Amino acid sequence: MASSATLSSRRTNVQDRPSATVSLLEKPELPLKSIPGDYGLPFIGAIKDRLDYFYNQGRDEFFKSKIQKYQSTVLRTNMPPGPFISSNPKVVALLDGKSFPILFDVSKVEKKDLFTGTYMSSTNLTGGYRILSYLDPSEPKHAKLKQLLFFLLKSSRDRVLPEFKACYTELFKTVEYELAEKGKCSFQTPSEQAAFNFLARAFFDSNPVDSELGTDGPTLANKWVLFQLGPIFTLGLPKYIEDLLLHTFPLPSFLVKKDYKKLYDFFYESAGLVLDEAEKMGISRDEACHNLVFATCFNSFGGVKVFFPIMLKWIGLAGENLHLSLAKEIRSVIKSNGGELSLSAMEQMPLMKSVVYESFRIDPPVQFQYGKAKKDLLIESHHAVYEVKEGEMLFGYQPFATKDPNIFERAEEFVPDRFMGVDGEKSLKYVLWSNGPETEHPTVADKQCAGKDFVTLVSRLFVVEFFRCYDTFEVEVGPAPVGVAVTITSLKAASF
Repeated sequence: MASSATLSSRRTNVQDRPSATVSLLEKPELPLKSIPGDYGLPFIGAIKDRLDYFYNQGRDEFFKSKIQKYQSTVLRTNMPPGPFISSNPKVVALLDGKSFPILFDVSKVEKKDLFTGTYMSSTNLTGGYRILSYLDPSEPKHAKLKQLLFFLLKSSRDRVLPEFKACYTELFKTVEYELAEKGKCSFQTPSEQAAFNFLARAFFDSNPVDSELGTDGPTLANKWVLFQLGPIFTLGLPKYIEDLLLHTFPLPSFLVKKDYKKLYDFFYESAGLVLDEAEKMGISRDEACHNLVFATCFNSFGGVKVFFPIMLKWIGLAGENLHLSLAKEIRSVIKSNGGELSLSAMEQMPLMKSVVYESFRIDPPVQFQYGKAKKDLLIESHHAVYEVKEGEMLFGYQPFATKDPNIFERAEEFVPDRFMGVDGEKSLKYVLWSNGPETEHPTVADKQCAGKDFVTLVSRLFVVEFFRCYDTFEVEVGPAPVGVAVTITSLKAASF
């Protein structure tokens, strides 16, 4: 297991203050510089950046090369998709952990219609409604719709632990069977089925397998999400064919209309309690249902299908010593709590909690954040202060923010116990996957993920249930359109 990386072993030049900006009335301590970078020739520059981003360089190298070229982590560039989907691809990129958090401050940045970045998917894909994710907190419906999601989470809390155990016990059986038959098992398909079934059963007390959806839920959800995120996806098709198909023109929504209707009908029939609450709040059942489909199939299912393989990758690659340490901690705590797993029991598992936080840090499931400057701003990086004009689009690439070497020692390494102890927990404010610091909690007045605590909980549950069953395992890791593709090549059943 990797050695501890607590705050005491980190660099001492990190400022404790959480603010990423300075007031226009304050005197900057750092030099004031103009933002470097350029957008290239109209139309051509955006396409060149798009091809570099997706194909010629790849995402990380695209940003690294610009940081190196301009010697700055705050710079100007174009972000995909560009022509003809995005009317304006120009952004100011924030590529460090100090400048990035301004994107959470809704007093300084506007979030209206920026959920997917420099373009917005057609509302034909969401019943004609602008879904909560696209609303700025200043809009009247934002508070009501976010409060509805809080109600959903509260009303389902007693089902989360038992339904998770039931669905993921079935997943583990599937993995074991395929390993025995084929010698290895792709985690993707059975994991997605388990995730979809769990979310439906936990949120709405309804098993999709027993409905007209059957086992088609993940496939329908994935197809619908592709029609929204296609402009910023790659699927591994030949370069110019894929660029024309996905990144140049929106995929027509009518091609997924029937699939979406199947999802909508299932949720409309299953979510009666939540839809009743929506009506009491002044939200129509139709609009509420479209938001529930989005929150479940895009936000929750999308997040789990991306993040669970990420955790499995990093834990798997960390090796047997970590696996045995997790197994011992998890099993001993459960034993000392009468053999039962509870929320309070999981709080007694510091290594398990740290491993989950470290996975969020090193490989955040939400990589992009956008915001439009509401006024002229001064933004600090570690080395300079930059002026942004009102109306400019700000873009943050979260993996560079949470792997900032000015904040974390061994920032590119997976350090399992990084967040253990009092000092380690102080660094949780730099874990930002939820559109806000891990130390804060979502409210109706911000854009932090409504399900932040839920996602953290189910991620912990996955690690706990996995190591209740297994001592150690091995994986192979490959690329995927989003996240990573994990294949399990061996599992050793629990022996103690």
